[in-house]
Amino acid sequence: MRQTGLLQTVTDLESVLPLSNRILKMYYAGTAAFLVLDYVFQVNVRVAFLDAWPGWRLVYYCACFGLLAAIIWRPAWAEVLGVVESIVTLSALILSMAVRVMFVTSDMIETGSGFVTTQEIINFMVSGGIAWLSWQRGMLALTGRQPDSF
Repeated sequence: MRQTGLLQTVTDLESVLPLSNRILKMYYAGTAAFLVLDYVFQVNVRVAFLDAWPGWRLVYYCACFGLLAAIIWRPAWAEVLGVVESIVTLSALILSMAVRVMFVTSDMIETGSGFVTTQEIINFMVSGGIAWLSWQRGMLALTGRQPDSF
């Protein structure tokens, strides 16, 4: 049975998109699940580096939805948007982890609080891995190089 219309277009598009582009799209689409985990179940694995600033956390989620919409609307923009978003994410992740690991205060030692948590490590690995993939893919595309294996 041959598919027609929008479903066929999406199927055709998915068959030609590189795996990394599909991973990025799934990551941004997964924002809804991360949002539910964060606000309903109080499990924050996507933006743990923004726990202290709930307003900025919501802005980050909205930005991810906006990036998903832009990537679906204009797939050619995926590389540029991915590079910009990944640099912002990687910078925030590195700074949020490094500051607390490098500058241990006496209060942290006395109370045992303020150290990097398991949620933040998971966040660092998930978000950092996708951000690195996005940055690598975007830089290859912007410089006109072909990826060795994606």
